[in-house]
Amino acid sequence: MKKQAGYLTGKTVLITGGTGSFGKKFVQTVLEKYAVKKLIVFSRDELKQFEMQQQIRDERIRFFIGDVRDPERLHRAFHGVDVIVHAAALKQVPACEYNPIEAVKTNIIGAQNIINVAIDNGVPRVIALSTDKAANPINLYGATKLCSDKLFIAGNAYSGVADTRFAVVRYGNVIGSRGSVIPLFKEQAKTGILTITDKKMTRFWIALEQGVQFVIQCLQIMRGGELFIPKIPSMNLLDLANAIAPKCKHKITGIRAGEKLHEVLLPKGEACRAFEFKDMYIVESFEDGRHKGGRRVDPEFEYASDTNKQWLTNKQLRSLIQ
Repeated sequence: MKKQAGYLTGKTVLITGGTGSFGKKFVQTVLEKYAVKKLIVFSRDELKQFEMQQQIRDERIRFFIGDVRDPERLHRAFHGVDVIVHAAALKQVPACEYNPIEAVKTNIIGAQNIINVAIDNGVPRVIALSTDKAANPINLYGATKLCSDKLFIAGNAYSGVADTRFAVVRYGNVIGSRGSVIPLFKEQAKTGILTITDKKMTRFWIALEQGVQFVIQCLQIMRGGELFIPKIPSMNLLDLANAIAPKCKHKITGIRAGEKLHEVLLPKGEACRAFEFKDMYIVESFEDGRHKGGRRVDPEFEYASDTNKQWLTNKQLRSLIQ
């Protein structure tokens, strides 16, 4: 395959949490499409790294065992790195609720470590992955990710005259990722009954490949201090259940602790600094905005899954499930 030109050409790229769903797809995409100099997978799970080594054979890939909680290991890993994609996090809402201190150590202190070590090593660009749960958070996972987002945006001020620039990408649920409701529904379909929290529940959805391409796009255009939000479709949880198992009965369980009926990607509180583009919204840390071609959104605007203009049809849902 012919390699694409772009910012990643000739760069040394490191991804934290590189053995997760996003990480594996990111690694595959970058190695296949871009002429990077080196790609470092940084994660703490040696078994997943071993399995990944068996699946991906490329002389440009390197594997680092390490934890974002450990700044000394980050110092060693970040040496000579040009681009960092920070995907490592504790993501499961119930696990974070039950282990709050662990969530803080990884999602907040880990973010602080990434920022400090990236500045100390002069890494030019760092982009962090966020979640819709960070917008108006009601659970600990969302709260830690909101704090992480704020830290990365503020990292541009901490870097001062240094070359290091930080940005954040925020999007919704990823189709095909571990923990997705699709595998759960498929397994429950064998019993003939699907558990539905609420028939009105809606969510933003993005394909894994889309998420990876969006992050790469943002890496190329970022200048520092942006919060990038893609324009993605919404889906109704009941429609998804019917697309997966149309003949199954439904058991309504009610919304769980820390769960929202609808998710938000761009809350009203951030709209005052947001600009709309063809395929994304950018929340700027600078009042005037530094990306040309954008339209300032109404201060009362909110980008929510229930009022979204773009929805997945039953046909599209069935296609995505395949």
